[in-house]
Amino acid sequence: MIESLIGFAVLLGLILVRVPIAFAMAAVGGIGFALMRGWQPAWAMTGQIAFDSALSYSLSVIPLFIFMGNVLAGSGVAHGLFAAADRLFGRTRGGLAMASVFSCGGFSAVCGSSLATAATMSKVAMPSMRKFGYDDRLATGSIAAGGTLGILIPPSVILIIYGLLTETNIAKLFIAGVVPGVLGVILYLVAVKVAVWIKPDLAPDVVTEREPMTRADVVGVFCVLGLFLFIMIGIYGGFFTPTEAAGMGAGASVLIAIGLRTMTWRDFLTATFDSVRATAMIFAVVIGAELFSNFVNFAGLPDALAMLVLDLEMPVWAVILVIMIIYMILGCVLESLSMVLLTVPVFYPLMYELPFANALLQDPEMALIWFAIVVVVVTEISLITPPVGMNVFVLKSVLKDVSLGTIFKGVLPFWYADIVRLTLLITVPWLSLWLVAAM
Repeated sequence: MIESLIGFAVLLGLILVRVPIAFAMAAVGGIGFALMRGWQPAWAMTGQIAFDSALSYSLSVIPLFIFMGNVLAGSGVAHGLFAAADRLFGRTRGGLAMASVFSCGGFSAVCGSSLATAATMSKVAMPSMRKFGYDDRLATGSIAAGGTLGILIPPSVILIIYGLLTETNIAKLFIAGVVPGVLGVILYLVAVKVAVWIKPDLAPDVVTEREPMTRADVVGVFCVLGLFLFIMIGIYGGFFTPTEAAGMGAGASVLIAIGLRTMTWRDFLTATFDSVRATAMIFAVVIGAELFSNFVNFAGLPDALAMLVLDLEMPVWAVILVIMIIYMILGCVLESLSMVLLTVPVFYPLMYELPFANALLQDPEMALIWFAIVVVVVTEISLITPPVGMNVFVLKSVLKDVSLGTIFKGVLPFWYADIVRLTLLITVPWLSLWLVAAM
């Protein structure tokens, strides 16, 4: 266990001196394993993990869903979602901010990426909110927070990676994310209403003027809804696996882009190259995380933690609270994917040991599914938590005239809403699991 703790300390030190997380985890994991087992086994392990990860059929779902989201982002369907949401909420104060949140949730249902959702919706929603006099704090906060829904509402790349790490059924993880995702949208809408009630200057009076929905907007809304239903019905109807669903979804997104005729050849190439870059980054992090995970497991950290918890006879709620605090701290310095890959191999074995898994959930697999949703929600919080709130930095890169401080102030009401949601999901596990049991 001491070796694992030293490894974590060295890893955090490398991250603080700005060594890329993928290379930092690979270096610490490979060298740590070599010092414990020898260099020859370490080189063999490194080569085998890199080979298996690069040719993994299960991991092929990641680039396909990323490509699907990028193609849809470039095809302009987000504009239709925002226009439709504006019709739904436009007659209330703060309606455009609520429309931003709602359309982010809808776009997340076919995108799977928080960063892509935030970047796309900032280009669609921000001009309208500025036109009608919305304060930049509320405008940027609603987009940054709404974008976090991309890693929870299925299809979710983070849930896919969690399922591969823990060998949990990805289809069950997807369905478990639906209710918490909807709950997140509802609480964000409430956060907008509370924010404009406390500070009326954040939003203008009810906006009566709005742009008419074009035919392309209407078609885009039906395309997004149809694609989401196509993927979910295909998976849960037994027509194809989640991996095959990713391929079907990617193909369907290309057909949608062609049918809408709103995507140029240059946009398509941009979406393709963005997908390649994102995939390369994710696979590098996955390989590094596998190496570090093997080192940590060989050093005995998960078993030692489980024994420590059992020996101390800590209440279940105390263990969960400590884990959540650790995630909150790590979320301040790590981005979401790295945080999940770094911590899940250490913490998920505890789910098998805790009385919570056996007494309350009656099923260790259900405990892993519940834990996955809780981890993703904590990760969502980290996306808008300073100093490393990735969604905030994405908005800053698109809206160069808005300061980071303004965006962080804007996400504060949504951060409180996320804390409420996290508390509900921890104390009432059936919110995540009842739909899984029903399916």
